[in-house]
Amino acid sequence: MREQFLVEVTDTTAEQGSSPAAALLQLNALFTAWVESVYHHRVHSETAQTPLRRWDDGWQAAGHGPAMASADALTEAFLWSQWRVVTKTATVSLHGNTYQVEPALAGRKVELVFSPFNLEVITVRYQDADYGRAVPHRITRHAHPKARPETPEPAPAPATGIAYLQLVADAHHQQIAAEERIGFHALYSTGQSPPPDSEPPQGGQLAGQLSIDDAVNGDVTEQDAQARA
Repeated sequence: MREQFLVEVTDTTAEQGSSPAAALLQLNALFTAWVESVYHHRVHSETAQTPLRRWDDGWQAAGHGPAMASADALTEAFLWSQWRVVTKTATVSLHGNTYQVEPALAGRKVELVFSPFNLEVITVRYQDADYGRAVPHRITRHAHPKARPETPEPAPAPATGIAYLQLVADAHHQQIAAEERIGFHALYSTGQSPPPDSEPPQGGQLAGQLSIDDAVNGDVTEQDAQARA
């Protein structure tokens, strides 16, 4: 998103005199077009699949979309661990710090699970069983020596110099129109017939419906506003 989308975004509110709300609508329209027309169809370097294909495979395998991981599962995924042998006095050491553990673990090799940025909170595990937190006895180091802060953001890639996002948005608009994703007859997909005195909407747009293009361009007449109200 940073390398292909945001690098092409320019602030045109001052040049065109448009309101922040209209600029946000335009940004949302451009982002939707880029995601659906470009990102979803490019092979991801980590999964070796396009996002759209991976989503479809997830539906077919599980009967539903990919499930979000819980907060606890995400926290667990980023914890570090090291193994230590508990002394006869039921203590363990980790990078100059000393901790007290359960006396029953004396002489046993335990796993110490922790965040690399906070060595004061250590969870003790033995044979896949949780033995609670180790009690800090002597703390000389508060972070793991290999823990590093987040690296700074890399310099953004140069813009292409062409109206890339507008070209993507135009192609996306044409694709939607061709596929007729939203049609008048979709309202009667349950087998009901449209009212006999109803007229098909012009341009495939339902009565009282406000499109993003109308909102961005300001093409809303007083009559349209009253009809939607």
